[in-house]
Parts: sequence; structure tokens; C-alpha cells
Amino acid sequence: MRNIRRVLRLIVLLIVGLFLHYVMPQQDVARITSTEVIRTDFSGVNRWFYAQADAGATEQATRDLRLINAERRRTYLFGLVRGGLQTMVYRNEDTGWIYPPYFKFDSSDLQAEAAAEISTQEPYDWKVITHYGWRIRFLSIYPNAVSIRDAPGPDFRPIPWVNIVIFIALIVGYFFVRAMWMQFRERTLDPMRDRVGDSYDRTEARLQERRGRFRTWLDSWKSKDRQ
Repeated sequence: MRNIRRVLRLIVLLIVGLFLHYVMPQQDVARITSTEVIRTDFSGVNRWFYAQADAGATEQATRDLRLINAERRRTYLFGLVRGGLQTMVYRNEDTGWIYPPYFKFDSSDLQAEAAAEISTQEPYDWKVITHYGWRIRFLSIYPNAVSIRDAPGPDFRPIPWVNIVIFIALIVGYFFVRAMWMQFRERTLDPMRDRVGDSYDRTEARLQERRGRFRTWLDSWKSKDRQ
């Protein structure tokens, strides 16, 4: 039973970890190489990884998709280890008022800003591209760019203040909910369980007493039959 609980906890932690990794903001130091707009037909699989249509537009099965092509520094271990350069493609979609809660309505403005920041000749103009999501090539899934700001250079390490605040809030919330649950269990569930256990013990004792009386009565008749 304990092993089953451990497996279930690991599965829950894995799902929560993947969800947070997908929706929480990430910051890439990159240079923008080009922008484009493509016509996209969504499938039943990758449709879940795209936001809704732009604010004020009607949702369709196929629509235009803004892309921002860039070259970024490869990172490992949450940005602690830096590698070489790699190409990256970001989509540029409104998130609106729904999921995830970035309240992004300026995709057209961001596309114009990205087009104005194209850097193809040295010295390159490096930017911090804030985004969420994953790049899954075989499913044609792109991370969604949220904002673009200047970076001092390719070795710049932006501090993820938003993620730090969110993680602290999640940790505090976890211990707060855990303390509430422990208090609720101590004040409500444990006494209720004790009362149920006491009631069961009393019932079991009465049954044993009645069984003893019945056996005594049977033994008395057996004694009379032998006489």
C-alpha cells in the first residue's frame, strides 16, 4: 500500500512539475533573425498547446500564426549552465483573459517590435525574450513569446524574479494548507475515528457477551441431555 501511495505521489509531482514548467515564464537571451506569418492547420494533438485566436477575432480550425525566428544561447539546469548557440522559433499569440493568465493582447505590437529588432550583422543586438511553453519539433509546437527587452550581451543572465516569487508563494501555500489539514485532522477526524473505534469495541464486546451467554445456555442443555 505504501508503494502505491509513493507511486501516486510521484505521478502527481511529475504532472504538477510539467505543468509549472510549461506555464511559468522563461527568459532566453537571443538575437532575432527574422519574423514571418504562416497559415496553420491545427491537429487534435498540438491544438492543446496553442492559445485562442487574437482578441476580437473568431476562432477557426485554421488561421495565421505569427512566428519570431531567433538564435539563442543554449542553457541547462534551469539556466545555470550555458552552452553554444541554437536556433529557436517562437510563436506570437494573444492569451487573452483565459489560460494561461498572461493577459496578453498586443501580439501585433510585439510582432512589429520584433521586426524592428532583427539583428543579422555583427555586433549583434541581443534581447531577452520572455516566453512560456515548449518547442516540440515533431508536433510543430512553439513557445509563445510574451515580451522582448534589451540584453547587455549574449552572456547576460536574467534573474527570474517572477518564478522566484511564485515558487515562494507555492511553498508557503503548501505548508499553510498542510498545517490546516493537520489541524482539521487532529480536531475533527481523529476524535471521530476514536469515537467510531470505541463504538466498534463496545459493539464487539456486547456481541462477545451474548455469544458467551448463548454458549453457556447450550452447554446447560448438553449437561441435561447427558444426565
